[in-house]
Amino acid sequence: MDKKVSALLNEQINKELYSAYLYLDMANFYASRGLDGFSNWFEIQAKEEQDHAMLMYAFLHNNDETVTLEAIAKPDKTYSALSEPLAAALEHEKYVTSLIHTIYGAAKAADDFRTMQFLDWFVKEQGEEEKNASDLITKMDLFGSDARGLYMLNSELAARVYSAPSLQL
Repeated sequence: MDKKVSALLNEQINKELYSAYLYLDMANFYASRGLDGFSNWFEIQAKEEQDHAMLMYAFLHNNDETVTLEAIAKPDKTYSALSEPLAAALEHEKYVTSLIHTIYGAAKAADDFRTMQFLDWFVKEQGEEEKNASDLITKMDLFGSDARGLYMLNSELAARVYSAPSLQL
C-alpha cells in the first residue's frame, strides 16, 4: 500500500473516533434536556463512527499495514438552541466526506484499486449520512418549534435502532 494512503487511513481512524466523541457530546446535550430520542439518535451515530474506525483498522491490518493510534481530541462545541447540534452534525458530515474523498484521491493517484474499492462503501455511506443529517434539520425546522411536534420527532428518533455495517473486507 502506498505510504500516503496508509497514513491518511490511519489519520481517518482518529477522525472517525473523534466523530464518535462529537456525537456522544451531542447525545449528552439532548439527554440533559430530556430529549431521549435525540440522544438515542446521536448515540447510534457514535456507534456507527466507531464501526467506521474499526473497519479502517481491520483494512490496514489485513493489508499488512501498521496502525498508529493517536490521542482523540475533545469536542469543543457548545450548544444553546436545540437545532445547533443538528447543524453542526451536518457540517461535520460534510467535512468527513471531504476527508474520504481525499483518501480516495490519493488511492487513485497511487493506482491502489483495493483501497479504492474499500472506500467505495464509505463514499456511499457519507452520502447517506449527509442526507440523514439534512433531513433531521428539515424536520426540526418544520416541527421543532411546536411542543407536540417536537414530542413526535423525539419519539421517532427514539425508535431508531443500531445495525452494524455489512462491509466485507
